[in-house]
Amino acid sequence: MAFRNLGARLYPMNLGLGIYVNPYSFKYKSPITDMLNRLVVSLDFVPVVPVFTQRIDTPPDIAPYWCLSLSAEERTRSRLHCKSDEGHPLYLQLPRGLTLKDGDWLRTDQGQFLQVRAKAEPVLTVMADFPLALLQAAYHLGNRHVPLEITANYLRLAPDPVLRDMLTHRGLKLHDEVAPFQPELGAYGSTEHHHH
Repeated sequence: MAFRNLGARLYPMNLGLGIYVNPYSFKYKSPITDMLNRLVVSLDFVPVVPVFTQRIDTPPDIAPYWCLSLSAEERTRSRLHCKSDEGHPLYLQLPRGLTLKDGDWLRTDQGQFLQVRAKAEPVLTVMADFPLALLQAAYHLGNRHVPLEITANYLRLAPDPVLRDMLTHRGLKLHDEVAPFQPELGAYGSTEHHHH
């Protein structure tokens, strides 16, 4: 049996791999355990939440344990309770100021890995007939300190009615989409990696 009997009390034992077995889920034939089975909610397995503390430069030669889709705002958080795409509870405890990107790998101190994905979210995609018009739009949006994804063919930002009006008046083409949003980090954005 996977339990320790210390006097009249039974304690769960760690079986490794983040799994604990609850001895109260077994139906023992004694007055004490019968009482415990009536009072304790039975759980056969209690998962331990992995804590991811490091971002690594070199992807491991294995598939990730989990994938984690995060919005642009969530990828700026150093402390975050969340669930993987597979539904497993996770906790991020990363260095302050670190911003995650699509494709980043995270690691726990126990050697578990996950891969970060940019979650599709509502965005406003801006296009123009001429590169100069797109460059000018980026300049004006930058003056307003707006998180902005910049490419050669389009700009992308979070939906905003005031900015929408400004861009429309400048003759730009606007498209409401649900897509991954990967804004520029700015001159002082942190992308420092931890080598392990």
